[in-house]
Amino acid sequence: MLSVTTLSSYLYCPRKIFLQHVLEFKEPIKPPLIHGTIRHETHDNINKTEEEFVTNINTFMRLEDLKELYKKHYSEILRNIIREHREELENLNLNLGEIFKKAWPLILIESETRANNIFHFMTTYKVYGKDLWEKLTPKIQSELEIESEKLQLKGIIDQIEVYGNEFVPIELKTGSSPKKGIWKNHRVQLGAYALLLEDVFNTKIKEGFVIYLDNNERRHISINPFLRMEVRNLIKKVNSLIQSKTLPKYCDSINKCKVCGLREQCSNEKQLKKLLKRLKDKA
Repeated sequence: MLSVTTLSSYLYCPRKIFLQHVLEFKEPIKPPLIHGTIRHETHDNINKTEEEFVTNINTFMRLEDLKELYKKHYSEILRNIIREHREELENLNLNLGEIFKKAWPLILIESETRANNIFHFMTTYKVYGKDLWEKLTPKIQSELEIESEKLQLKGIIDQIEVYGNEFVPIELKTGSSPKKGIWKNHRVQLGAYALLLEDVFNTKIKEGFVIYLDNNERRHISINPFLRMEVRNLIKKVNSLIQSKTLPKYCDSINKCKVCGLREQCSNEKQLKKLLKRLKDKA
């Protein structure tokens, strides 16, 4: 069963997918990856603790006090996540304090956004505690593991906004964003998650969003028949690549190769020929 991230990675470089999934090379952990992991895990913990946090607000609060409460809560979450990754960070010679400073501005924006939303519901509906949580829309689920035998696909969705019986998949991405729209691999990834949600929950997904964390931008995408077809065709292509045992050509971007953690193995023709021969002998 393929993972959704494998589909998007295929669009980036089919050869790398072959090295990872057929020849079983492992890419070493790099600083950008650990930065992204910390951000993802922080947002995940924010969502998992949100219900308890909101239901504990049992009285009216000024917006300034609510923002301060959220700020302290989110700061502690981020610090705990960084502590959990202390060993990895130290092995990469990364300073824990600097990691916090880099991640905190966007987490702070998140805390203020949610505080504003809570304040709006408190003042509009005059509700607190459990009633406030019940009234709050949307509810957010995070890190949802999902798989489909029918699609032969699995994945972990960063976030899902739930509006009653409607689901809106959300992807959180670090790194640069395009001037308009979203990157192709992110679009395909979101489309794949939509197909999974539709199959597993027997529902129709109309739209999704990619949030580019570094720019704090939320980009919309319509889940249409063309995107669904593109994802299904991509699943076939990736399965075909993995089963063919044929090493793809080098990717057409020098910049991609420069930052790839498998570039040394990828260019070692002697080693690759030996591994490919071993694969064919086993077949």
